[in-house]
Amino acid sequence: MELIDSHAHIDFPQFAEDREAMLERARAVGVTTLLAIGTGPGPEKLDAALPFTEEHDWIYATVGIHPHQANEVTQQHLDDLARLAKHPKVIAWGEIGLDYYNEHSPGEAQHRVFRDQLALAQQAKLPIIIHCRDAWSDCLSTIEKHWLPTGLGGILHCFTSTLEDARRGIEMGFLISFAGNSTYPKTQNLRDVAKELPLENILIETDSPYLAPQPWRGKRNEPAYVAEVARTLASVRNLLPDEVAAATSENFRRFFGLARPGNSRGPRS
Repeated sequence: MELIDSHAHIDFPQFAEDREAMLERARAVGVTTLLAIGTGPGPEKLDAALPFTEEHDWIYATVGIHPHQANEVTQQHLDDLARLAKHPKVIAWGEIGLDYYNEHSPGEAQHRVFRDQLALAQQAKLPIIIHCRDAWSDCLSTIEKHWLPTGLGGILHCFTSTLEDARRGIEMGFLISFAGNSTYPKTQNLRDVAKELPLENILIETDSPYLAPQPWRGKRNEPAYVAEVARTLASVRNLLPDEVAAATSENFRRFFGLARPGNSRGPRS
């Protein structure tokens, strides 16, 4: 079974003691590609994901500032992101967006930094990875106004909203990514969305170290567990887990212009 974890925070301290073993476990279950999210602990470590891309040819990275840290952002941080985005293994900008659930940063700051990063991502010609929690209407409206015209699209990561919002995202060129929370008993709504969407518009992820799938719920998540997300989506779509794994992997490669493992073609330009 070939798997792609489209969203994992492998730089986080939860992996400090066994990071290489964790990556080996992912490879052992069939993870051929991993997208390491580069928001790190905040603006003070914007290159958090890049070292892993240089150590492992199967790992790609993003750069960006999470909405939680929007209030800390300076022009220098934005300038640094523009520079880091030129790294050859950076294939997306994110995760960025809006979060009204925690409000670690005021809404005004979140909106400003979101728009600033959309402009930088457009200049870098990189698709975006969206974080959205309890802000779907505002987030999608911002994307529609400031991002849709670029035609670059992106990923709605750890999707938690309605079928209508998912379809709206797809119409704007986004893939819909489901994480470990889609396996929980009380999230039938997410499985219902996953059942209805075209398979070619779906990705799977772990959001490691968070949101471990049901068999490991409450424990640290890791990329190997993306196989459980594939199994859950397969069960609601009456498919084999291998079929969901293969389709979501192909979706990721197609979107980012990546070759199959073993082929030398690089990411899309």
